[in-house]
Amino acid sequence: MAGHSKWANIQHRKGRQDAARSKLFSKLAKEITVAAKMGDPDPDKNPRLRLAVKEAKSQSVPKDVIDRAIKKSQGGDAENYDEIRYEGYGPGGVAVIVEAMTDNRNRTASTVRSTFSKNGGNLGETGSVGFMFERKGQVVYSADVGDADTVMMAAIEAGAEDVDSSEDGHVILCADTDLNDVSTALEAELGESESTKLVWQPTTTTELDLEGMEKLMKLVDALEDDDDIQSVTTNFEASDEVMAQL
Repeated sequence: MAGHSKWANIQHRKGRQDAARSKLFSKLAKEITVAAKMGDPDPDKNPRLRLAVKEAKSQSVPKDVIDRAIKKSQGGDAENYDEIRYEGYGPGGVAVIVEAMTDNRNRTASTVRSTFSKNGGNLGETGSVGFMFERKGQVVYSADVGDADTVMMAAIEAGAEDVDSSEDGHVILCADTDLNDVSTALEAELGESESTKLVWQPTTTTELDLEGMEKLMKLVDALEDDDDIQSVTTNFEASDEVMAQL
């Protein structure tokens, strides 16, 4: 978990909140539109859409934006998005998975490739780093929903696989196919989560020093700035001393 939770903390410290927020809203809205278009526009009958709406609400996306995104999926003029995964290596040999939704595969592939090469990375073939990650469901709660034992018991009852509790909060992991059921059970026990989504969980990590972390952050920032990119996951590991200097 170290890589993922630390990354969230870095982003929080770095600021650029407003621009980042507007980008996040549009990416979440895109996921809602795609989920609604692929299945039923009723979240109760469409698990992927239900999770997308839940994640959007947890990030304070306004209700009218969510409704508009669902409505857009039913219109004849809704764009067709392809979901693509890119894999490669960043500075210091860190594995990177990039998930995109795009209406123009060539444009996105070209942008991702050049972003990797400009920032000390190499784009590889699909599968080149995927074996270093597992697809998991992740539900995040704030620290004040209960102590570690309370959350652990709720997670076990809900069918989760693992819990990482710290002063920053509780991160609950489950099988990717169980996320809908696990998050529903947790909600009944602990209330609304801060975040509910599918993630890539690193099974091996690569240690970076301060210089390596700074280079990696540049690559991830550049990738996330692209509107076609939905998420970027890496398997970095860094000491608390390095993290404190960022």
